[in-house]
Amino acid sequence: MWMSKQIPHCPAASAGVIRARGTRAPLPALARSTNNGGGKKLMMPKTIKFFPLAIFLIAALVAGPFFSLSSSAQSPVATTTASRNAALVAATRDVLKETSEIRQLSILRPVRSSAQSRAEIERMIMKNLDEESTPAQMHAAEVTLKKLGLAPADFQYRALMVRLLTEQVAGYYDPKTGEFHLADWIDLDGQRPIMAHELTHALQDQHFNLRRFEHWPKGDSDAELAVHALIEGDATLAMALYVANNPLRALAFLKSLGAAGMPSAELEKAPRALRETLLFPYQEGTDWTRSLYKQSGWERVSKAFTDLPQSTEQILHPEKYFAHEAPVKVTLPDLTKLLNAGGARSSAVRDQRSEFRSPRSESTRLAVSAQREQLWSAATSRRFGLVANDTQGTERAAWKRLDYDVQGEWGFYLLLDEFLKSPVESRRAAAGWGGDRFAVYEGPKGGVLIASLSAWDTENDAREFFDAYVKRTGLRYPNATPLSNTQSPSSSIRAFGTGEGDVVIELRGLRVLVVEGTSGRVDGRVLIRALWQ
Repeated sequence: MWMSKQIPHCPAASAGVIRARGTRAPLPALARSTNNGGGKKLMMPKTIKFFPLAIFLIAALVAGPFFSLSSSAQSPVATTTASRNAALVAATRDVLKETSEIRQLSILRPVRSSAQSRAEIERMIMKNLDEESTPAQMHAAEVTLKKLGLAPADFQYRALMVRLLTEQVAGYYDPKTGEFHLADWIDLDGQRPIMAHELTHALQDQHFNLRRFEHWPKGDSDAELAVHALIEGDATLAMALYVANNPLRALAFLKSLGAAGMPSAELEKAPRALRETLLFPYQEGTDWTRSLYKQSGWERVSKAFTDLPQSTEQILHPEKYFAHEAPVKVTLPDLTKLLNAGGARSSAVRDQRSEFRSPRSESTRLAVSAQREQLWSAATSRRFGLVANDTQGTERAAWKRLDYDVQGEWGFYLLLDEFLKSPVESRRAAAGWGGDRFAVYEGPKGGVLIASLSAWDTENDAREFFDAYVKRTGLRYPNATPLSNTQSPSSSIRAFGTGEGDVVIELRGLRVLVVEGTSGRVDGRVLIRALWQ
């Protein structure tokens, strides 16, 4: 893990146990990343700003066929601080030299190292979270995950991240100081694969300047998660080749973990979306980096630090990276004023039979279909009725936008599969992603509204996602009540009433609009028309 300043999402992350390679399924980009190595959301937490080198993941990566090897004598463990530090300095020098040769990046300057206790690592994690993630960001992550059904009602983001990262971190590199730090509860011989990983980050920093990724532009977490996949995938592949140079290194690492204990309770308890997003840079990033390496070796991997991946779609589908298939830029209007005005009618939307503006271009308009005419029938209008009086003005004024970001293919996969529980189906529905934008609003008395507009490569891709999201909605809200005249299998608009507000899903050509959380206090018709502008 490299210690970056920014963390995704988020809004959404995902998976039960760390699965062996080849058995996992891709996940959506619902979670946000932080500028320091994170990711990234239909929505994922925005506060995942750095990714620790997960102990369990390393074990899965380096173990391979080595479990059956007989043990060999290990170097005596340093018994004093002085002797351990001296051994660490020597090991750093040796591993850095070999890693430099493997990764084909020259050593531009020495790298300092130190061992840290659990308490020291926990203080580092808390300091990083507090410095780089505001209470408002933490709150937005919690609200989003809960609203999307990706975390339980009592979920507390910061507390979980501190516990999870303290449990899983085995080492980290800090570009700010140019130092790397190792967990002092793992013996030095067992640390060498971790050292190879972290020293690869040091070499990356010396040649490509990792600090330039510390202040990632807000609202582009999917691209940030993709860059973290490059950084961690590069380091993980280099680590794997380092281990391959001497298979006994894998055995030493596994034995050291056995002696120190292999914690996983917090990781296994973490919401699936969060867990999978934390692992994305290592698992999917390694697969992606390997595809670059196979094309033209480390030179191609190094070139990627200039020609950065632009989306998790490019990580999941390397051919799209090679083809320079850039994401479609999608925007959404800020609904804060409309929400605080109760979604009141305006002269622009009084005629319910006026045409909808096409989401595909300014010059083209789509005629209102009979299905949409039926949706905004009298019965549905009552469901999405106007606020009857202005006595609720004080409450309405409490609406505010908490988040505005990109979900990405990874986020959509996670969002869907949390409920579909069919990786193949969810992967297929999320594929064909072209771009998206989502916004999260919080109102009075815990009200939450999420709006998402996504663009797809083909109309068939858009229809597949539309159908999958309709199915997800039925599973997410088992007691949902279909609103009248919207339930035909061929319908391009579906609406449901739920105990957490209404859900509207609309398909128009290459785009799909999802709005969750509208209520009788707000005119849903006005909001949806505004979102299509």
